[in-house]
Amino acid sequence: MRLLLDTVTFLWAVSSPELISRAAIFALAREDVVREISAVSLSEIAIKQARGKLTLRKEDLRRGLVDLQLRVLPYTAEHAWGLFDLPLHHADPFDRQIIAQALAEGIPVVTSDRAFRLYRNLNVIW
Repeated sequence: MRLLLDTVTFLWAVSSPELISRAAIFALAREDVVREISAVSLSEIAIKQARGKLTLRKEDLRRGLVDLQLRVLPYTAEHAWGLFDLPLHHADPFDRQIIAQALAEGIPVVTSDRAFRLYRNLNVIW
């Protein structure tokens, strides 16, 4: 089974794991799970860090990828094509890309963001 962490879930896992729900922790701890993070999330974090909205260092994030055993899921043209048909339930462009990616891959997203639940056929774990 594959799980895609959204950006805030990854950030919380690195810096404030107590904010992650029990259901999400249980799902992520399963031995048969392939934990993934979108390349889009890495871009979002880099942009927010450059703007001073995040203080985590790049080294801490790299260590988080290793510690959490996360595989980086590349963002492809197939994922981008999904944006054309995606309802505008969520205005954040990074989250929309993650939603389109999860739908194209057919994998659940681990997120506390309630707007993700508005998308039909998107499995959300929280």
